[in-house]
Amino acid sequence: MTRVGIYGGTFSPPHNGHVAAAKAFMEQMWLDFLFVIPAAVPPHKAGENIVSAEHRFRMTQLAFQGVEGVYVSDLELRREGKSYTVDTLRELSGPEKRLFLLCGTDMMLSMDTWHEPEELFRLCYPVYARREKDPLLDKQILQKIAFYQEKYGKVVRKIQMEPLEISSTMVRKKIAAGEPVSSFIPPLVEQYIFDNHLYGSGIEGGEK
Repeated sequence: MTRVGIYGGTFSPPHNGHVAAAKAFMEQMWLDFLFVIPAAVPPHKAGENIVSAEHRFRMTQLAFQGVEGVYVSDLELRREGKSYTVDTLRELSGPEKRLFLLCGTDMMLSMDTWHEPEELFRLCYPVYARREKDPLLDKQILQKIAFYQEKYGKVVRKIQMEPLEISSTMVRKKIAAGEPVSSFIPPLVEQYIFDNHLYGSGIEGGEK
């Protein structure tokens, strides 16, 4: 049985928290390999300003360059319309595969509102990584995990790692404000952002 990890997201831009979570995910779930999949039109972020899919795909490639066992896939970028996780799971599933889906706390707490949640839980083993240190969320997380187990018959597992309180939104704001971001994103991603004037960087009127 091949153990396959799936880690999707907007990745606008990918940051050190994404990379750390992916590495911990691979190690703790004993994955044979991991697909990192930038979303084309993330349904939950349809109203936000994000850079083009091509830029996000290239930045994600650069962020995970050299990380053994990680494959950055354009699977969702090639699919027309909105990117639903359940469609990606269907495409990657198979009789000799066991799929593990990684998401952040906020997304894990809302999985029952995703497109076709019953099918989603049938096709994968959900895993989450804490990206915050808010103790007020602890009870909510435990209640939601118990709810998922009762309704869908799947235990949601947790990646054990120190939360890195970094978000792509924070990085974008810092870049637009001209603040340093070297400690938050991989060097190759930072160079790409400034070379291509993304998020208001580099020159007046840069892409935001």
